[in-house]
Amino acid sequence: MEAKSKRDEIIEIVNKLFIYTDYQEWNKLLEEVFTETVLFDMSSLGAGDAVEMKASTICNNWKEGFKGLDAVHHQSGNFLVKFRNDDTEADVFCYAVATHYKKTALLGTRSFTGSYDLHAVLTDLGWRLDKFKYNMKYLSGNQELK
Repeated sequence: MEAKSKRDEIIEIVNKLFIYTDYQEWNKLLEEVFTETVLFDMSSLGAGDAVEMKASTICNNWKEGFKGLDAVHHQSGNFLVKFRNDDTEADVFCYAVATHYKKTALLGTRSFTGSYDLHAVLTDLGWRLDKFKYNMKYLSGNQELK
């Protein structure tokens, strides 16, 4: 079996962030992706200033926000990883598109296009994300999904 580089491990955590969110695997996000608290910033969507938030609260908010949707799909790429503090921390940048789908909506999709600034820390459990910032570039499609 081939060993993964630290960079590969970090990118895999980011991929898990998006895949587990799409499949609403909230426990896996809590166990494998986030630290207990996360500096959470969705201000580009009008959500107010960045705030230190429990990962369980983030997952509960997303769970509630996805109610009524038939599918969620994130596609990410263009990963840039910069290590700090003896390679025990890393800043991660990536592009991503998130599409929300609702069968009953007149035009069934809305898409969020933007980038993420994330921060990963090496813990006793492996790499985890302790900072999450979304930078929306634009929103397209049926914004209300009605």
